[in-house]
Amino acid sequence: MNGRPLTLLIAAVVVALEGLVALGLGVLVAVQTLTGAPDNVTTALAESGFALLVAAGLLWVAWGGLFKRERWGRSPAVLTQIFMLLIAVTLIQSDQPQLGIPLIVVAVTGLVTLLAPSTTHALYGDG
Repeated sequence: MNGRPLTLLIAAVVVALEGLVALGLGVLVAVQTLTGAPDNVTTALAESGFALLVAAGLLWVAWGGLFKRERWGRSPAVLTQIFMLLIAVTLIQSDQPQLGIPLIVVAVTGLVTLLAPSTTHALYGDG
């Protein structure tokens, strides 16, 4: 595996999956905007554009940062997982545990693998 521990690979996959979900949501909103009649086209296109930018960023962090064992990739990935936890708690408090609980599982998995000693060693060496 070229010196890449399993924890780092799992972390990269988690961030990549989050990026793919954002990509899917961005495309979905764009398609619905173009084929339907949204209340505000500008807002809908801005939401779609934002989701696509988030997707590009997360995929870049997953591939160009974590998978390639670049140190800079861990910080935005950890920050993303923290935001995911906040969103998950909000979803649960909004009576949507079917979305919030799986998101907590994904975010905790991401955090655990990103902060694992083997990931730290792979990214930073012995220090």
